[in-house]
Amino acid sequence: MRSALFRFWDGDVGYSFRTSPVAMAAAAVALICIFCSVFAGFVAPHNPFDLTTLELSDARLPPAWSDGGSSKYLLGTDDQGRDILSALMYGARVSLAVGFASVVLSVVFGVGLGLLAGFYGGWIDSALMRLCDVMLSFPAILVALLIAGVGRALFPDAQDSLALGVLIISITLTGWVQYARTVRGSTLVERSKEYVQAARVTGVAPLRIMRRHVLPNVMGPVLVLATIQVATAIITEATLSFLGVGAPPTSPSLGTLIRIGNDYLFSGEWWITVFPGAMLVTISLSVNLLGDWLRDALNPRLR
Repeated sequence: MRSALFRFWDGDVGYSFRTSPVAMAAAAVALICIFCSVFAGFVAPHNPFDLTTLELSDARLPPAWSDGGSSKYLLGTDDQGRDILSALMYGARVSLAVGFASVVLSVVFGVGLGLLAGFYGGWIDSALMRLCDVMLSFPAILVALLIAGVGRALFPDAQDSLALGVLIISITLTGWVQYARTVRGSTLVERSKEYVQAARVTGVAPLRIMRRHVLPNVMGPVLVLATIQVATAIITEATLSFLGVGAPPTSPSLGTLIRIGNDYLFSGEWWITVFPGAMLVTISLSVNLLGDWLRDALNPRLR
């Protein structure tokens, strides 16, 4: 493991990362956000969802540096007296979990179907590509909104895990298409190369050829696309939560926090919605910058 890390650090990708201040800054910001969200129970100064610790007298307090603010709540409180800073850490945990899980499922389904379509061709390729065309004809947020809404309607009293599962599935069904089309195009190029023809002549099974030979050579674009799609999935989840069909109220995400603060934006309590929005922008921007760097690092023509 250690030698693999050293090889990566001394390789072309590691050198590109070391010489890119933007990539290093984006990675630092992303790691800080991930660390604070994963270990929110230890890092957050308060537990904003522990009802026994809430004080309604502390509701809608401004940030600590403003008049009327309290040093106990650095970024202020919301309408229920919950610490905004702690709520951001706990909310980012839900957003990141949904984003990463939906991207992983999208990669699994999209890469698998793309390999089948590109390697076998024929009616399999035609059927899968027509399915992709149908999915692309609908706006992704509309499909996710429909599925998430139907799921919440069918299971109104569902537990948080089931509600988040419906949300992850709704984002996955709109995200796998790009991976399938990307892998299908790369597989069409790889299947006609000499090493694939040699494996076929020697009697290697098609599934083994796809898994051992074709798949490693088409994963470069997939990694870049997955990195960028994490930010897209997080924004999609925040949009669904803002519309009220995303994360359940008992496990609010950044989108839910923005929706709650939006009710108080014009009454002067700007911090309730501005700070969750800034957190969402920070996470999405850092992940997108990492995706841009990875695209340039894996493509020598762009260096």
